[in-house]
Amino acid sequence: MKENHQKDSKQLLLIDDDPNLILLVKDYLEFRGYEVLTAENGREALELLQDSLPDMIICDVMMPEMDGHTLVQQIRKNSRTNWIPVLFLSAKGQSQDRVKGLNIGADVYMVKPFEPEELVAQVESSLKQANRLIQQNSKGAGAKTKIKVPQNVELTPTELKVVQLVAKGMPNREIAQKLNVSQRTIESHVSNMLNKTSLGNRTELARWAIESNMA
Repeated sequence: MKENHQKDSKQLLLIDDDPNLILLVKDYLEFRGYEVLTAENGREALELLQDSLPDMIICDVMMPEMDGHTLVQQIRKNSRTNWIPVLFLSAKGQSQDRVKGLNIGADVYMVKPFEPEELVAQVESSLKQANRLIQQNSKGAGAKTKIKVPQNVELTPTELKVVQLVAKGMPNREIAQKLNVSQRTIESHVSNMLNKTSLGNRTELARWAIESNMA
């Protein structure tokens, strides 16, 4: 039976070419109430990201086909994914390795072997920080330049419900549960709204909803 330490079940993407580590970390995170997607390398992870937007990415550095550094560079270049917190797990623990990982775009750098409790603490801390940034951006929207979108953007009734919940900082999984649909359906609605509005990410979508008095 899983411990429900999270009020809502956040989705994590775990990427590592070591199947034993994948099993151990996945089981531990799921036990702590997270939903965990897995990939064996960066290329496979990018394919998953085309259909899913996890709340956080946990990634090995040294992997075949596409390593963690290259993956994070791709994630940070894409406005659809550049907001996702990234935690590097690596056997390389020298100071220059940590600095390189953080400079490339990781938010946290942990060295293998690691204590599972420390990993969970880092994950929870990163998720809370990401949520605070969303809330701060939403509250401070009035003091910033208003977000511009194409004129006469029309949302469907379902999209309106979704964007109102996005503006509250709710993750896709929780929105899906609230509206009794699949998470992929919510991700599709969010993607459609980003296309309609020409906005880059969920944070901008939330700001637009607040500024337009939809939320």
